[in-house]
Amino acid sequence: MKLHDIPGGAKAFLLVAKFCYGVKLELTALNVVELRCAAEYLRMNEDFGNGNLIMQCENFLNEVFGNWTDSIKALETCEGILSYAEELHIVSRCINSLAMKACSDPSLFSWPVSGPEPMRSSEGTEFWNGIHVSSRSRKVQDDWWFEDVSFLRLPLYKRLILEVGSRGMKPDIIAGSLIHYARRHLPLLGRQASNDDRTFSALVLNVSASASSEVDQRRLLEEIVELLPHQKGVTPTKFLIRLLRTSTILHASFSCRENLEKRIGSQLEQAALEDLLIPNMGYSVETLYDIDCIQRILDHFMLVDRNGNDCILTRVEDGQLMGSNSVAPLTMVANLIDGYLAEVAPDVNLKLPKFQSLAAAIPDFARPLDDGIYRAIDIYLKAHHWLTDSEREQICRLMNCQKLSLEASTHAAQNERLPLRVVVQVLFFEQLRLRTSVASWLFLSDNIENSHNISGNMAALGGTNNAAPYDNACTTENHAFGIDNNMKERVSELEKECLSMKEELDKLVKTKGGWNMILKKLGLRIKFKNSEQKPSKLLINSKPDREMSSTSLPTNEQKRTS
Repeated sequence: MKLHDIPGGAKAFLLVAKFCYGVKLELTALNVVELRCAAEYLRMNEDFGNGNLIMQCENFLNEVFGNWTDSIKALETCEGILSYAEELHIVSRCINSLAMKACSDPSLFSWPVSGPEPMRSSEGTEFWNGIHVSSRSRKVQDDWWFEDVSFLRLPLYKRLILEVGSRGMKPDIIAGSLIHYARRHLPLLGRQASNDDRTFSALVLNVSASASSEVDQRRLLEEIVELLPHQKGVTPTKFLIRLLRTSTILHASFSCRENLEKRIGSQLEQAALEDLLIPNMGYSVETLYDIDCIQRILDHFMLVDRNGNDCILTRVEDGQLMGSNSVAPLTMVANLIDGYLAEVAPDVNLKLPKFQSLAAAIPDFARPLDDGIYRAIDIYLKAHHWLTDSEREQICRLMNCQKLSLEASTHAAQNERLPLRVVVQVLFFEQLRLRTSVASWLFLSDNIENSHNISGNMAALGGTNNAAPYDNACTTENHAFGIDNNMKERVSELEKECLSMKEELDKLVKTKGGWNMILKKLGLRIKFKNSEQKPSKLLINSKPDREMSSTSLPTNEQKRTS
């Protein structure tokens, strides 16, 4: 007699034979599922005898489902005889039992559900039924079940995650379990990308060496991406970027990578700069890093941010004013992209259109200061010294000279890589800023003088009782003197920069028409008051794309006056 299809094979049949001959049989969580399926296959029900094997296995399974560890063991044994276990609903009962326990209060499994409250001694030690119990046992974290379920195979684990999600488990806990499971079964996920092309290529070759392993890991990664909660901010951005990097290595499907890019783009402000440095794994590797991937992520972030701002404006128009700090994430992303551009700028294979497209995707109002984009432009110009003058002016249009800090303006005024036209603009806006500061200082000085006179009159009238306003006026006056010193230092620095620039221009100009030649290169033109006399004022007008209309540069006499 041959029984090839018996569940559990010869091992299960041997246990069934022992049961039939009255040999004492020990049921455990590891053999009860196989015995239950084998008994069903052999029709060992109550029709052929009371207390038959089916009834005894069912009674023991009910005890197994009440224990977390035994339920895990029983579910693992279902994988070998999955079709039989599915027909008897053993798999679904195990998953429901595990999901119910995972969603319940974990303290219920270390303390009795009902019964007397634990007694506390005078020293603070807790007792239950006279047994010493550590107070630490009550502090169970939400991730207590992650490690146990991570040993399950993907089909059963997927069903368990879907079940706990349907029971209302928090999305962040589900995401934590998926992260734990992915780190255990995806070896590439924990490895950082290397900037060394040889090291990274060797890593890819090792993964591609085993085709079956690559296929299994690709399928596992795609399933995990589908199971991740869709709520924004639930899954860490760092983990999503690592998934994206791994999906590139494993050549995952286009929909999987697009899903990850959209998830990252929706919470790009939470990313770190080192995470965005994804190596380029395309067939035509032009650049060291995958610039196109970051471009798509940034475009999706801008789309989500634009839609969010439109919703806020709609609510405001309806009369529902919503307090929102929508500019803050955009500013964080602007700083992040500026830092990313500075990292990829030294790549000689990075084309100018890609650099411009990535930098121009950030609106101008998102950058409080343009120091970051100026640094990236300076690094790019240094690495791409063969750019023409028109290309240099084109890339410099990405920054706003008015939004450079004092340190960046000082560096830009002495930067030989920048076009002369940009240097002139930097000096002009620095001079304009200085004039504004001087005007505010003069206004402050007038207020100090008025307050000084008023405080003097009040002191003469009120005597010692009015000494406080006089002290405040003196303090304000001392603060003004400090501003005066700072202003003098800035004026001195600006005069030195203008003088050095003038000396450099004088070296270039050797003929009478030299000024016209230099200004013609800068895209400027000269207007003289009287053609018969020497020009006493030089009026510089820029082109329409650079708004510097009819603004005069100061002469030496005006410098001394100022």
